[in-house]
Amino acid sequence: MGRSRSTSTGTGTGRAASAAAALTAAVVLLAGCGSWTPGGSAAPAGAGSGTATPSGTASTPDASTPTGSSTPTGSSSVPVTPTGTPTPQPSPSTTPSKSPTPKPTPTRKPRTQLVQGDSGPQVLALQQQLRDLGYWLGTPDGSFGSLTQQAVWALQKSAGLRRDGVVGPKTLKALAAGTRPRATLNGNGVEIDLDRQLLLVVRGGAVRTILNTSTGSGREYTSTSGHLAIATTPRGRYTVFRAVDGEVTNSLGTLWRPRFFNRGIAVHGSPNIPPWPDSHGCARLSNAAIDMIWAGDLMPVGSRVVVR
Repeated sequence: MGRSRSTSTGTGTGRAASAAAALTAAVVLLAGCGSWTPGGSAAPAGAGSGTATPSGTASTPDASTPTGSSTPTGSSSVPVTPTGTPTPQPSPSTTPSKSPTPKPTPTRKPRTQLVQGDSGPQVLALQQQLRDLGYWLGTPDGSFGSLTQQAVWALQKSAGLRRDGVVGPKTLKALAAGTRPRATLNGNGVEIDLDRQLLLVVRGGAVRTILNTSTGSGREYTSTSGHLAIATTPRGRYTVFRAVDGEVTNSLGTLWRPRFFNRGIAVHGSPNIPPWPDSHGCARLSNAAIDMIWAGDLMPVGSRVVVR
């Protein structure tokens, strides 16, 4: 009987000691000092349903372990190995540039003609030659203006050249040859050459002044009396019978300082004197030319006018 109690007591004491050891091991594990890895299969019995480790907490990394986001991008702790030594590039200012090949300057051909608008010594020489031959152009000034053009037209008409007002080789040749028209009038007077469209001031049977003129066009027109007429300048011998020192205006236009010699036909000034027949029958001159005639009294009343 005594042994039996002794065994029972020893057994109970042994069980109590085993329970105490198990409890101590559980407390140690729950305190975090064990080697158990969260989520592993080596978890001790009774730990899986405990409240000491909340769900998902074991998957959070330890705070002492830096994460990828805590390492700054491009940290100097990562050594950079250069891929190669860069080749220095010369600056634009030091780069030698290839000089462009200069284009040859085209040789300027010498002028072979003079036209209205030109000026200079050649024009002055032209004007002086024209004046010396009797082609009136006012005072030579070295500028190729409208009066010089009128004189060139008169020279071209005298030489039978194209009436373009351009002083080219043919016109210069005629000038050098001293080309002048001849008059048929003996004594003093004015002669109008219809074929060449020239007006000649004649003194002593010799041509003194040569002027470009424009006479009847040959076109049909309505006269000042209201009748149809043909624009002609009749040939014949006439006498100046009237002179008006100023403007005369009628249905046909304006006549500047006219000298009448055949009814309503006169020698007068106009701003438009082309090198061809263009009037209603009068002999047009430039305004400057008719002023010169008035100043020199070259067509006084009673003087002769020959139209041929």
